[in-house]
Order: sequence, then C-alpha cells, then structure tokens
Amino acid sequence: MAAPPRTAPVLIGSEIYRRSSYGPKHPLAIPRVSTTLDLIRALGWLPGWAYRDSPRATPEELARFHHPAYVAALQRAEATQRVDALDCERFHIGAHGNPVYREVFSRPATGAGGTLLAARLTRDGGIVHVPGGGTHHGQPDRASGFCYLNDAVLGLLEWLDQGLGSILYVDIDAHHGDGVEAAFRDDPRVFTLSLHEAGRWPFTGAATERAGGHARNLPVPPGFHDSEMLWLLHQAILPIARHLRPEAIMLQCGADALEEDPLSRLALSNNAHWGVVRALRDLASRFIVLGGGGYNPWSVGRCWAGVWAMLNDLPIPERLPPAAEAVLRGLSWHRAAGRNPPVHWLTTLRDAPRPGVVRAEVQRLAAAAIRDLPHPAVPAASMA
Repeated sequence: MAAPPRTAPVLIGSEIYRRSSYGPKHPLAIPRVSTTLDLIRALGWLPGWAYRDSPRATPEELARFHHPAYVAALQRAEATQRVDALDCERFHIGAHGNPVYREVFSRPATGAGGTLLAARLTRDGGIVHVPGGGTHHGQPDRASGFCYLNDAVLGLLEWLDQGLGSILYVDIDAHHGDGVEAAFRDDPRVFTLSLHEAGRWPFTGAATERAGGHARNLPVPPGFHDSEMLWLLHQAILPIARHLRPEAIMLQCGADALEEDPLSRLALSNNAHWGVVRALRDLASRFIVLGGGGYNPWSVGRCWAGVWAMLNDLPIPERLPPAAEAVLRGLSWHRAAGRNPPVHWLTTLRDAPRPGVVRAEVQRLAAAAIRDLPHPAVPAASMA
C-alpha cells in the first residue's frame, strides 16, 4: 500500500450515524454522514490511510465547555430512554426539537470526539473533514436547535489549548452559529463569521451584532443565490480572512442553505459551498471543515462528498459511476419531494449553477462587514 502524502487531507467518520435517527418524524430522520461516506467510497476517493474513525469524547473532555450536570443528564437519558421533568425543563432534553433517542449521548459525543481529533491532528498543520461535526447551536448547559453538544466550540478550545492565538471560524449554515459566537464573545483570539438567512431561527445574528468587534454576521435575504455568495466571498469573507491572517480556520459547512432544503428559503447550489471551501483551504496552515445542518438526504450527501473532492483537488464527474448512483437511488425521504426525486439528484454530484443579480442589500452587508476590523492578532508562534 502506498504511503500517504504527508499533508494529505483526512476524513473522520463513524458508523454510528448509519443506524442512528432522531425519530421518524424529525428532520434528522435522514441518513447524512453515512450517505456522504458511501458516496466518497463509491467514487474511489477514500484510500484507507485517509480515513479515521471518530472516537467518542469523554465526559471529562466535554466538560471543557459543557456543564458536568448537563453531560450527566444526557448520559441518563440514553441509559433510561426517558427524561424526567426537571431535566427536560433545565436542559431542554426531550423538548424544543431535541428528542430523547437511542444514542442521545453517544452520537453527539462521537461528533465532538471527531472534531477534537481533527484539532489534534492539525496541531502542526493539515486539513481534516468531519461531516459529523458542526453542531453549532449547543449551549454549555442545554440542548438547542437539534444540537446536544457543541463540537465546534470544543475543537476551537483544543486549538487554543495548543497555544494558537489567531483563529477564524466561518459558518455558512442557513442558521446563525449562535452557540459558537456566544462561547467566544469575550475572547479576541477567535473571530467568528456567520452567514445565515435573516429572520430565521434562532433569530440572532443581526449585522450589528459584533461581540466586542471580533465577530461579523451576514444575515442574507431569502432567495440568496450563487452570485450573491460569490460576492460575499470576495467582498467580505476573503478580505476578513486575509486581514486577520489566522493560524487556523474552521468552516462549518451546513448544507441547509441549498435550494432543495426544506428548512430554509435560500437558493444556493452546492457549487457555492464548494467555492467557499476552495477559497479558504489554503489561507491557513490548519483547516477543518465540519458538517452542520441539512435536511434533504440527496442534497446533503452530494454537497459534503463534493467538499471532500475540493479538499483533494479531485475532478467532479459529469455523471456518477454506477456504484455511486446506487447509493443515491437507495435513499428515501418521506417529504413530498422525496417521492419522485429529480434525475440529477440520483445521477450527478454537481448542481446546476444558480446565478442572479446581486441585490443592493447583499452589497451593503459586505461593505459593512469589513469596516473597523480589529488589528490582526500576533500569532502565538511569533511571540517571545
């Protein structure tokens, strides 16, 4: 077997996602990480040395951010498959869209373990893709927005514990990355940048919210399309990244901003997500790409498999080979759109581009985001 290139990207996954569901009526009843891994393997894109199985984060590791009492409550809920009224009210387990299900502790702890592993693997540089990560709404003491633990925060804290002093977190999920922004509100070493749909849950992330100057929010209007993403990429995201000169970049690449997703009103193709991945990939020596939202199994799997292609400079085939097509034809989705999926969901990886006129409000968002940026932090490696 050929040895891996020293700087080759690494993919972290787990079989826990294949057999785990939030319940048949929940938006996360669909297979996402398993579909992504199956597509990547069917395309012949995953040599054995490039894959790492995600460990499960321990309660001690989780306590770096989460309250021990909350972690214990999640463990109790998994062990008993029930939650008492006090835990439900205090920790939002079994309420507010955060159900008790079979792996209610094990699954989020696996996602957290994957992102922690990614941060450790990139201690000296590197690229890691963790499609099971990206649970950016999790709070220290409660579940929120389908997120029981906040793996992104834990990964960023691991980088800080390694001595990094300048980190950029970028979030292109349709929902504001509120849990991550709040966690680093008072820490100028982490700059958070969230692009999300305006007026959508959790109803935070206004353009005026700046967390002491080291956060920027880009709340985009419904119908936000590829041309507008390209505008914000080149007029806001990249200028901010180049100004900050971060030692590490973490990208939350939620797929719910794609046009086919049922939980947003945005209109992106997966080309937009892939363009952000390519543009940020080489701007820091450490780069982690997480998953996140996404509630259409075809659009999520195709998007995140393409992310892996972008990280490895792999060409996207015009038509999928039979093995990859079989993965997509094997999916089912109980929403109306899943009863007769369009042919391109089954036979291609790349969406047709979705261009349009860049609206004035999007241009204003970009201009406002780059005003009054903080002075770049001094990289820890250059400090005496």
